[in-house]
Amino acid sequence: MATKEFSYSDVSEHNTKKDLYVVVHDKVYNATSFVDEHPGGEEVLLDVAGQDATEAFEDVGHSDEAREILDGLLVGTLKRKPGDPAPKTYTPSNTSMGTDNAGMGVGVYAILLIGGLLAFGAYKYMQANQESQ
Repeated sequence: MATKEFSYSDVSEHNTKKDLYVVVHDKVYNATSFVDEHPGGEEVLLDVAGQDATEAFEDVGHSDEAREILDGLLVGTLKRKPGDPAPKTYTPSNTSMGTDNAGMGVGVYAILLIGGLLAFGAYKYMQANQESQ
């Protein structure tokens, strides 16, 4: 575990593709070696280079594997000082909300399917009645 402490000013100096640090949950990571390998492209990392990337990292919903890679890039912790930018708050999204939305989508498809079947049945019934007359 890295024990070096960095100030926000220290981190902000590492903001190029060849020297890139980011802060996630007040831990400092050297992402320089990962810039070219980042699945989202180098632009994503360059946008948060030398900054607190907690919100951006969590908003994407990184996998466990991504978090393991991040752990391997740890170089220290952030020591905040008065005047530093406040940490961006991260509020995890409500996981049950996604489930409700998925249930709603399935319900809409079920209604459309049943409605289509009823309309088809009514059409066939009308055709059969017209032919018998």
